[in-house]
Amino acid sequence: MHDVAVIDDPEAAEASLDPVRARLLAELSEPGSATTLAQRVGLTRQKVNYHLRALERHGLVELVEERRKGNLTERMLRATAASYVISPSVLAAVEPDPKRSRDQLSARWLLAVAARLVRDVGELITGATRARKRLATFALDGEVRFASAADRAAFAEELAGAVASLVSKYHDESAAGGRAHRVVVAVHPQVRREDEDR
Repeated sequence: MHDVAVIDDPEAAEASLDPVRARLLAELSEPGSATTLAQRVGLTRQKVNYHLRALERHGLVELVEERRKGNLTERMLRATAASYVISPSVLAAVEPDPKRSRDQLSARWLLAVAARLVRDVGELITGATRARKRLATFALDGEVRFASAADRAAFAEELAGAVASLVSKYHDESAAGGRAHRVVVAVHPQVRREDEDR
């Protein structure tokens, strides 16, 4: 089971967004059968089995083992990932495109950049999985509390300068075996959620 999987197929996305199927995916972090899941979610075994078949058809759950119980075979399934992210490519005709606007102070531009990041990394993960190779990535996540809007603006300017300096130091346009990498740095207000406040 993967920690996170990216759903890039529209039909798989539709299947995962069904409330019953989303609940089944959550329940299948540990292997389960239609019978055991039916008891947990309060549906008939037949109805659960119908939803499980749809999830299996789209690669969101996988068969772990089959157990014989008298004349029946109990199929034990597990979710293919602990969490799922739906790629913006699912809505390809209307997916966000950072090239449409380059306002670096716009939250909508940041969202378009983040959407591209999800799409690109999802495609890279899929390719690396098929090739049975590791994917070399790096991410940095932190928190900073600004005393004022002026401090935030000064931080953004200094950060942009530091990143630009690093890029110019290591970027080699003529490197024959080199591979281009995308650098994304974002600063946004932290979202407050009730459960985090407690």
